[in-house]
Amino acid sequence: FEKAVHNLQQATKLLQDIACANPNERVALVDQMNELEHVGDSITHEIFSALNSTFITPIDREDIHILTSALDDIMDFMDGSANRFVLYKIDQCPDDMKRLINILDHSVTELEKGIVLLKDLKHHEPIYHVLRQVHSYENEADTIFETAIAKLFDEETNPIQIIKLKEIYVSLETATDKCEDVANVLETILIKHA
Repeated sequence: FEKAVHNLQQATKLLQDIACANPNERVALVDQMNELEHVGDSITHEIFSALNSTFITPIDREDIHILTSALDDIMDFMDGSANRFVLYKIDQCPDDMKRLINILDHSVTELEKGIVLLKDLKHHEPIYHVLRQVHSYENEADTIFETAIAKLFDEETNPIQIIKLKEIYVSLETATDKCEDVANVLETILIKHA
């Protein structure tokens, strides 16, 4: 889990770079993102393989499976967002989109703390603090997303550009939703070990 969330942390930093890069630099950065996505897939398969070959697990098998899948989903949506920057030939990343990417980065940073804290389930409060932070970031992402889409419809006159940017916004906002899904799994694990 720590390897998976560390990989996600690298991906959010790279996504920030992609958002700020000029279109000529983006292709190489998106290739790096694709590599991180492959690393994430390898980690997911490694966890599932270990799960299938382990008789007794430290937490419920179902929770391990759900947590692994949720972490992988975050990576998939970040990778999809990064690819769209190149595929759709986005010249400039809107400020609201950069803010959404920053929120995603903050959420993943908190999840990384939470995953590390899973080693000691006796001390719940630090993990609950992480969960509250992730929920707060997800709420903030929802607000940014709604405002950004409204602004896009109000200010952008090119309907094709609206479609392109809206798809990236949706993918980024879904990634923040997936962060909240991870937080919910962590909370389930805490409740079971209380």
